[in-house]
Amino acid sequence: MKKTLLYSVLLLGAVVFTYPFIWMVSASLAPENEIGRLVLLPTKFLLSSYRQVFQKIPITRAFLNSVLVSVSIVSGVLLFSSMVGYSLSRMRFRGRNLLFYIIIFTMTLPFQITLIPQYILIVKFGWVDTYWALIIPYLMNAFAIIMFRQHFMSIPQDLIDAARIDGCNELQILFRILWPNSIPALVTVAIITFMSSWNEVLWPLIVVRKDNLMTMPQLVTLFAVGGRAETQLGVKLAAATLLAVPIVIAYIFLQRYFIQSMASTGLKE
Repeated sequence: MKKTLLYSVLLLGAVVFTYPFIWMVSASLAPENEIGRLVLLPTKFLLSSYRQVFQKIPITRAFLNSVLVSVSIVSGVLLFSSMVGYSLSRMRFRGRNLLFYIIIFTMTLPFQITLIPQYILIVKFGWVDTYWALIIPYLMNAFAIIMFRQHFMSIPQDLIDAARIDGCNELQILFRILWPNSIPALVTVAIITFMSSWNEVLWPLIVVRKDNLMTMPQLVTLFAVGGRAETQLGVKLAAATLLAVPIVIAYIFLQRYFIQSMASTGLKE
């Protein structure tokens, strides 16, 4: 009886969370006059809304821009944040704990506080309307640093000492010993970083104005609220569906590692 009640509650929660997305996909395929009824299954499924999205905006170029920016950010975060996390977890130097607390403190600062100074730096470097403006500010991530630090602290010190005896330097220990033993943490950081970078809208709106450099969330936002979609709700929903699909696919394939890391990573001191 308890198990039945538990699964019933979980099923109800799953329906509540997934219904808006399912309705969005269904409505994007429905005739325009049926969307306002909030019917889950329309009388017929059409691809006209998706065709109009591809005709009205350069969605394919925006998709490629988003892939380039997100993959670059994920690669940089995995590389640099794991190096910092390894230093904070295994290397002894003066001010290590103070540096760790400063990194934690930066997580409490809203993005709006650093937005203006960051934009001024981008202007001084001449990076406005370039990919650098979209990538460079996000190559270091406080959450990823803390995640790697906590995970590396759970790996036995004997393994690291054995690698040093075999002649490995610190970078070899990180990339040849710790990375192969940290797949769940790497995947978790990659998924979260990819999701945050893929969905970023405010910063691209500030630093990029050219259509051929716009990311997909930026272009979809301007499309939905800027008038290009006119009053067609189905076209807006189709654009939003295209924006959400890559995130859903990435999570479906990598959820096993994500859940494993979330369940195993603690706050070890």
